[in-house]
Amino acid sequence: MHLSLTAVIVDDYDTAIDFFVEALGFELAEDSPSTTNDGRPKRWVVVKPPGAETGILLAQADGTDQEAGVGQQFAGRVGLFLRVDDFDTTFDRMSSYGVEFVGKPRDEPYGKLVVFVDVAGNKWDLLGPSMEE
Repeated sequence: MHLSLTAVIVDDYDTAIDFFVEALGFELAEDSPSTTNDGRPKRWVVVKPPGAETGILLAQADGTDQEAGVGQQFAGRVGLFLRVDDFDTTFDRMSSYGVEFVGKPRDEPYGKLVVFVDVAGNKWDLLGPSMEE
């Protein structure tokens, strides 16, 4: 058993794809036409970190309730955690893309850490190896 997908509500598919692929280094695993429950067109868009089983379904907001949820999926808390092998290279790539960071990178017992904000406004932890690793 494994967690296959988690959804992130976004304003626009293509802007979100660009952010996840270019800024974070994810792979576009799927981008297929689909339909809503009531038959309107939408897309099934999945991005994943390279080699990962678990992906993120980029769900474009549909209606006022979902639009209100963009960037608020975790009520302002960090809700997603991206662990990388090379923190500094990832941080530099994200910085050059213009990703918004909350504070400066710091060392914690569990690894190097900085909070960043995704294209939708959700907070994530970027985590790298600890000094002991």
